[in-house]
Amino acid sequence: MVKYRLVLLRHGEGAWNKENRFCSWVDQKLSSDGIKEAQNCGKHLKALGFEFDLVFTSVLSRSIQTAWLVLEAMGQEWVPVQSSWRLNERHYGALIGLNRAEMALNHGEEQVKIWRRSYDVTPPPISESHPYYEEIYNDRRYKCSDVSQDNLPKAESLKDVLDRLLPYWNEKIVPELKSGKMILISAHGNSSRALLKHVEGISDEDIINVTLPTGVPILLELDENLHPLGPHQFLGDQEAIQAAIKKVEDQGKVKSAEN
Repeated sequence: MVKYRLVLLRHGEGAWNKENRFCSWVDQKLSSDGIKEAQNCGKHLKALGFEFDLVFTSVLSRSIQTAWLVLEAMGQEWVPVQSSWRLNERHYGALIGLNRAEMALNHGEEQVKIWRRSYDVTPPPISESHPYYEEIYNDRRYKCSDVSQDNLPKAESLKDVLDRLLPYWNEKIVPELKSGKMILISAHGNSSRALLKHVEGISDEDIINVTLPTGVPILLELDENLHPLGPHQFLGDQEAIQAAIKKVEDQGKVKSAEN
């Protein structure tokens, strides 16, 4: 019997998603297509009759902007939104800003897939000489976080993402869920994958094959112990969703020469 329902959402397409670059903790707004994805997501959730009581986001603009657009499209702008760095995208370290297809050309598609999708492989850490180091670590939003700026990550594996996400899930989100609230989590590809791994018990080996497209809501139906009653469900046109998943998977492949 379904006791709790939770909707998980990877933000709409951002500018660097479009450019196929590792965005990570660099703050980016949604692209024009990403805005449409978020609006369409909200319209679809409204048509399905969803009514949210609380929304959780990361502290990155693309996550927050997606939540706002979804709620606006649903006519539920009044719903409270709580933000935490613990829902941020995975920190890609020295890879931040690099083009995935070019990386595949230089390092091989398999290595890029390991960096992007594996559970416990951490990319090289970001250094102070990195072009985006100052932008990230001097950002005022992290002065409000529950850890000191010195203790913020410099690179993360998916395991690291899950480790920093779990305290927030257990202490903030789960109590609200168990109180009967309908919750939307507007997050990122890897923080969402980490949460799915935890909730659904996906193995370290199988998580590499879990890919989430932008702007597609994911429904989780849980029992009283927060165990899934079935696999997560992508809500929407299934053919279009599979095409969007393939598009994400192809980001880490060498770009074919155009005729």
